[in-house]
Amino acid sequence: MPLPRRTLLHTAALLAAAGATGAATTTAAAAAHHGRIPHQAISIQLYTLRAQLDADVAATLRQVADIGYRSVETADTHGLTTPEFRTILDDLGLRATSGHADLEGDVDALIEDAHTLGHRYLVVPHAEFDTADGWRAFADRLNEAGRKCREAGLRFGYHNHDHEFAPIDGALPYDILRHRTDRRLVHFELDLYWAVHAGQDVLALIDAERDRIRQLHVKDRTPSGDMADPGTGTMNFPEIFDHARAHEFIVEHDNPTDALNTARVGYDYLRRLRW
Repeated sequence: MPLPRRTLLHTAALLAAAGATGAATTTAAAAAHHGRIPHQAISIQLYTLRAQLDADVAATLRQVADIGYRSVETADTHGLTTPEFRTILDDLGLRATSGHADLEGDVDALIEDAHTLGHRYLVVPHAEFDTADGWRAFADRLNEAGRKCREAGLRFGYHNHDHEFAPIDGALPYDILRHRTDRRLVHFELDLYWAVHAGQDVLALIDAERDRIRQLHVKDRTPSGDMADPGTGTMNFPEIFDHARAHEFIVEHDNPTDALNTARVGYDYLRRLRW
């Protein structure tokens, strides 16, 4: 049966958008590999600015755009509906290329919200279990959600903290996730601070899963182990970035003293960085 004209137009638009997204992602990864981070690959996890966003979404996002960001990663819509949040982003020339979402809710609803917000990536930000079997069951859930996301045109990933590198029942949760999840369905958003804080060699982590580490959370670390703004601590980001094949470099600080200053410092550092 011939498809209605509206369906044909919608399908064509989706294919064109997917092609443009794929080209932009490939370009970003290639440019990063050659010693710089493209503008569109620099993002910020809006959790960093959660207090400011709770007070005034539009004003805070305007300040983010004024700093120079064109991409953000969401963690909440701060009292707005997803269409309302998307409208503000569009008005300011911002794209929410990625978003954090727990698996506790309806995955189909999460996918619908991700499409409304314009995400390419949907990422689970945190999970914690007391047994290796708990992590294995969670890995199976990641595969299931990843399959749904892939069918919906989204990439699905998991974001680490430090506890994934502490042994449980003789196994590292991070290794359970690596080996039990399908690499075609689940990628990793490597939080560099938390990995180093757990005593990990991030270059070795990247070597083991280079093609699956599509996003990096860029946080720095002081000599005493505290979290710091990117470029102000001890992390060797040029070496790490040269080693990786990431498509997004996402500024974040879990508990910043001055969130907007963190956003500015992180953006300026990543824009100037060459290796």
